[in-house]
Amino acid sequence: MSKLHNQQGAVSLLIVLFSALLITVITVGFVRLMLTDQQQASTNDLSQSALDSAQAGVEDGKRALLRYQNVCATDGVAACSQAYTDLTAIDPATGTATCNQGLAHIIDPLTLAKPEVPVVAQGNGSATLDQAYTCVKIETQTPNYLGSLSANASAIIPIKSQSTVTSVLVQWYDSKNISNNNLSVSLLPIASIPVGGSPATLHPPLYNQTATGWGPDRPSIMRTQLMQFGSSFSETDFDNTNALGQSNANTVFLYPTGTKGTVNTTVDEVSFVTKDFRLTAGGAPVPVSCNGSLSGGGFACSVKLDLPTPINGGSPTAFLRLSALYNASNYSVTLYNGSSLVNFDNVQPSIDSTGRANDLYRRVSTRVTLTDSSFIYPEAAIDLTGNFCKNFVITYKASDYSNSCTP
Repeated sequence: MSKLHNQQGAVSLLIVLFSALLITVITVGFVRLMLTDQQQASTNDLSQSALDSAQAGVEDGKRALLRYQNVCATDGVAACSQAYTDLTAIDPATGTATCNQGLAHIIDPLTLAKPEVPVVAQGNGSATLDQAYTCVKIETQTPNYLGSLSANASAIIPIKSQSTVTSVLVQWYDSKNISNNNLSVSLLPIASIPVGGSPATLHPPLYNQTATGWGPDRPSIMRTQLMQFGSSFSETDFDNTNALGQSNANTVFLYPTGTKGTVNTTVDEVSFVTKDFRLTAGGAPVPVSCNGSLSGGGFACSVKLDLPTPINGGSPTAFLRLSALYNASNYSVTLYNGSSLVNFDNVQPSIDSTGRANDLYRRVSTRVTLTDSSFIYPEAAIDLTGNFCKNFVITYKASDYSNSCTP
């Protein structure tokens, strides 16, 4: 009997050992998962803090741009030129903007002399979170103008550069605007687009298509309007094209065409004067070749618009108005002098900011659209969807007036 009892005791010991080992393995696994989750949470927190630091650098960059604008508006040409030099300080060794030097007039010089600018924690007035932005660079000259339009919305873009501009490249509708997973773009064949004839055959593609009928994966019709004037002009110049083909105002409707799913990299070239919808006899929307697939990135439609010389010549002040009809569109506008790319100047500066939190870094690059306080322009006198009704009444009886209108 004693031998049997000894065997039962050995089995119990083995069960205890295996149970302890199993519990140890489970405990170690849970501890490891907890440590991994804690590390991931800490990394996410640091990443967000680093992003916040970078955004703080962007905000200081905006302050520097505002200071530059104010100096140019109030302190004369020499001060404006110096403010521009300060804002876009160039490192002679690299030929690029110097980190943080564009902030010289809005950041304490002792702080700016350090390798990085601390971001003070909100509320407690200390830098306990170890946050800073390490490098902020400001570029006032940019290779393009980037934006986003909701359906039937408009934007006005100043055509402003230090060089002559002879044409603009307008690109619109990218992968962020499309809903299908294969990035296939819906397009109409060019044969189905009216290109001449009476208004009855021209109006349907522009005025009778509803958003539902147009479809969610079809690029918007882009209404492009040029407004410009030279050193002298009269109001009638905006409604005429003179004998030399010069013009101060033009409207062209760009109608996307092509084959769904078929790659097309064609860039059509269109004249603002010869294709003007208002001033050309039998004016019609202009069919443009668009890319039927966005799997390779980029924009679906690209059109180069040739600019006319303004009436009475001189150095023109010009604006491009874009309206995305029926669908939302991201867009890009690029300036050219012949075949050479021309930079926008003080229209949409870029701010490049790198932020740090502890040993983790985040970088943000953004565009800031500047508004010229000395030349403020509205996007539209009236901008609406749906009906618009006006009643004109000449009467001496108050009862003749009506507070309602049925369009």
